[in-house]
Amino acid sequence: MRTFFYILTTLSVIGLAFWAYRENYATQAALSETNALRQDIREAHERLAVLRAEWAYLNRPDRLRDLAEINFDRMGLLELHPEQFGYVDQVAYPPDPLVPITNPVDVINLTEETTGEARP
Repeated sequence: MRTFFYILTTLSVIGLAFWAYRENYATQAALSETNALRQDIREAHERLAVLRAEWAYLNRPDRLRDLAEINFDRMGLLELHPEQFGYVDQVAYPPDPLVPITNPVDVINLTEETTGEARP
């Protein structure tokens, strides 16, 4: 019986060693994948910063104005005049909602009750 326990213990130790070996390599693989992903994120942030700088450079108002003047006739652009815009009184604002006041609150008494101070 003692021999059976020795064999069982030896097999358990070998099984646990194999499991620990696999877990070690799985952990190392996960760490290297995490590092690779972090590097990709850093590179993406750098590319994004460069693209934002290029976008800001290309959208300079003086550059866009020059491009509009150069391509004015070819693109069939029209000059802007004040008559092309509407007036404020022509804007259709939505009507005020009709919300009935069902439970009015006396604000003066409410502040006196919460603070304990009377209003002058």
